Amino acid sequence: MNQPKHQVLIKFVVLCVVLVTYFGYLSYEYGLLTGGVASLITWSFFVLCTPVADAGFLLDFPLRVLFGIRMVFSELVVWGIAIGINAVAMLHYPQFYDTTFITRLMSVILINPYPYWSVIILSGIGTFLSIRFGDELMDVFHHKNRAFYLRHHFKHELVLIVFYLGVIFGYYKILEKLGISLAGV
Repeated sequence: MNQPKHQVLIKFVVLCVVLVTYFGYLSYEYGLLTGGVASLITWSFFVLCTPVADAGFLLDFPLRVLFGIRMVFSELVVWGIAIGINAVAMLHYPQFYDTTFITRLMSVILINPYPYWSVIILSGIGTFLSIRFGDELMDVFHHKNRAFYLRHHFKHELVLIVFYLGVIFGYYKILEKLGISLAGV
């Protein structure tokens, strides 16, 4: 196994351990079903409500490095799963949104389309921009003529970076306007 694949595997295992530990804690506190559903809702919060592909990192980056699957495709699947989790939980298990701060926050965002869905929309824009940027960095890494590739794509990447920074700024401004403070989290 070469070094980058080994590092990806270690990071993947560490993230899985964190996820399993969190599930274990919630299951201990609230019971297996409640802990499991709350863990899934929490994971979906990090997918849908943060403007970077952090929760999707469990799948996106390892799939890209190990199998060459473009991260944008795996992230679309991740978003579909996260939306499905919340659709099922809202319909069948709405009481499980009352377990943690993050699950309560997710509930508030979901049941108030205006203005809270703007958090999801900006997060989606930010996530898919970061994924696109990550895919292009991987393309540069594997491109045979890196100098030519970088020379012709630099301006495009600069525009993407500026747009992404604008999304992040807008995201935090919306959170501030909605009275959501990340300082206490």
